[in-house]
Amino acid sequence: MLENYLPVLVFVAVGLVVGVVMIALGFVLGTRKPDSEKLSPYECGFEAFEDSRMKFDVRYYLVAILFIIFDLEIAFLFPWAVVLDKIGMVGFIAMAVFLGILVIGFIYEWKKGALEWE
Repeated sequence: MLENYLPVLVFVAVGLVVGVVMIALGFVLGTRKPDSEKLSPYECGFEAFEDSRMKFDVRYYLVAILFIIFDLEIAFLFPWAVVLDKIGMVGFIAMAVFLGILVIGFIYEWKKGALEWE
């Protein structure tokens, strides 16, 4: 029973070793020339500011939500493409309707100017 897990264990061990070696190479061979630009705090696409209660622009969150929506769309497309030959025309039409709704939503957001960044 345990011999079934040996390839997985070997794969995980090789992955860990490769990861540790790459990080160690980065520390050993990497150049260290810090300047004020590299050491300055930077987060969320905005420069650091004094007031922690400053309001962020809603467009930042809107772009993030749009990214998540279209990222989930891709997550649904992969399993659908794998089983397309088994689900036939019904599955194809269902995915076409799904993609059509997403495209209509994307066009609506585009026309409303949600993707414009000023």
